[in-house]
Amino acid sequence: MSQNTETEFPSSWFQVPLSDLFLDPKNNIVDGPFGSNLKASEYQDEGIPVIRIQNIDRNRFIDKNINYVSEEKADFLSRHSFKSGDIIITKLGDPVGKACFVPKKYETGIIVADLIRARIDNKHLNDKFLLYQLNSSYLIKQFDKFTKGTTRPRIKLSIVRDLIVNLAPIKEQLRIVEFIEELFSELDNGVDNLKLAQSQLKVYRQALLKYAFEGKLTEQWRKENNPEPAEKLLERIKEERHQRYEQEVKEWKVEVKVWEREGKQEKKPRKPIKPVDFPSISKEILDQLPSIPRNWKWIRNNDLLYYVTSGSRDWKKYYANSGAYFIRTQDIKTNKLKIENAAFVNLPENVEGKRSLVQKGDLLMTITGANVGKVAYIKDDIMESYVSQSVALMKPINTRVSPFLHLYFQSDVYGGKMISGLVYGIGRPVLSLENMRESPITLCSFEEQEEIISSIESQFSIIDNLEKTIESGLQKSEALRQSILKKAFEGKLVLQDPKDEPASKLLKRIQAEKKKYLEEQKKQKKRKPKNTKKMSKELSIEEVLKTSDKPMLAKDVWQKSKHRDNIEDFYKELKDIQLKIKEVKKGTESLLSLAK
Repeated sequence: MSQNTETEFPSSWFQVPLSDLFLDPKNNIVDGPFGSNLKASEYQDEGIPVIRIQNIDRNRFIDKNINYVSEEKADFLSRHSFKSGDIIITKLGDPVGKACFVPKKYETGIIVADLIRARIDNKHLNDKFLLYQLNSSYLIKQFDKFTKGTTRPRIKLSIVRDLIVNLAPIKEQLRIVEFIEELFSELDNGVDNLKLAQSQLKVYRQALLKYAFEGKLTEQWRKENNPEPAEKLLERIKEERHQRYEQEVKEWKVEVKVWEREGKQEKKPRKPIKPVDFPSISKEILDQLPSIPRNWKWIRNNDLLYYVTSGSRDWKKYYANSGAYFIRTQDIKTNKLKIENAAFVNLPENVEGKRSLVQKGDLLMTITGANVGKVAYIKDDIMESYVSQSVALMKPINTRVSPFLHLYFQSDVYGGKMISGLVYGIGRPVLSLENMRESPITLCSFEEQEEIISSIESQFSIIDNLEKTIESGLQKSEALRQSILKKAFEGKLVLQDPKDEPASKLLKRIQAEKKKYLEEQKKQKKRKPKNTKKMSKELSIEEVLKTSDKPMLAKDVWQKSKHRDNIEDFYKELKDIQLKIKEVKKGTESLLSLAK
């Protein structure tokens, strides 16, 4: 126990290591199994649920993507089990220390290696009082202080057991929890309203895009201005592409002559790649596409591009602290390029792949991962930048079309839907460059495009400002939530009652109960049959396996070994002798035998 004199709190409170509040901390504050003892390959669609790190948030269980294991596997990992009402804490991630309750619907299950399960085993500590304190700034600072690692921050189980908790009298714990929940309820109502407004703005944004690309936004403008048909614009764009290619070929021939004249000492200049032509959209596909105005035209994305490419695959070796920007999927996940956190590459002069140089007027699109289909428009000049292999670079023939395409690909009904329909792969979605080229695009005159862009951007500017206001409100709500918890666990949220039994006496009762509990545990061990006790002490894993001519179930080896009461020691020995052990999978079970 320790009394922290630097922190002011009520005289009836007491500061104590977390483990001192549990009768049996070694069994009631535990982490998940050693990584290799619970593999993703053992997950199944039904059985005993497994809680993972992505299911845990502060004071909130995220009930998504739950995996399961067999009852036999869960029995083998019983030390790492949970039951409804337990507190689950993250010991890996950024940040560590997020905590929530297991909901009632999950009566029992298993936690993974990166989590800690805390099960309150006495009546002198209110579970909600502990949970709220774990998610308060007071405990967050301790988690941050002891977290190790930068790429994969983590904290040790032993450290978590020794975190200092502010203990209040039991009646005050109840008053604090009641007041926190009253205040949080009001906050939650406000947050719900903000999130509803946020979702409505997203719907409105998509409604605007739909209205624009079905031609209704500029319907009156067309009547007044009689713009040229899209067919004529397409002809000019194709002619521009042909002329550009011919010019590149002329320049290449000059470079080749210079190369020959200088003795062909370096690599021969590469001949320009001829732009690819795609067949027009068939009538069958046109009949399935949304209707558009008479003078608009459905075309292929390829018709507007000089070329499309993705980044080089082996540029990680060029990563540096400065140099050219290296744009990855996370840099464009909001349909805008956010270069601030981009990586840098320092490229040798002769490196291949400079076709992926990003320039003003280009479009970038993510082609792998969860954010596939996100698109950014390079509106202004940009420092030397290249795209990674997970990002496609689209080079329009005429960059005047780029802002129009940028909006088009954000529409869930038009470009966004076209692209998502071409994505393949389940675990890691992928969009090929060929898919991007063949995607249908609705084309209208440049003048009408600019009218659409002007109208949408003015509306989007209003939406953006409203979204910023909402986001600010959500952030203030979270800050207020933390302020409430800070006051609560400094003893400033509710009044103290001098009649309450002080926490120091509460702690003494916990200690007395712990002593009694441990004595009872010792008695129970003495009552075990002597032969069982002798076997559990004497047999190592290797010795257990020698007693059988056939492979044994891993859980049977554990039960017959000297580690039957401590599965962590069992894992440790198993790891130490892994070269002597042969493991064979039988369904979801592991069969162990000695390697020959």
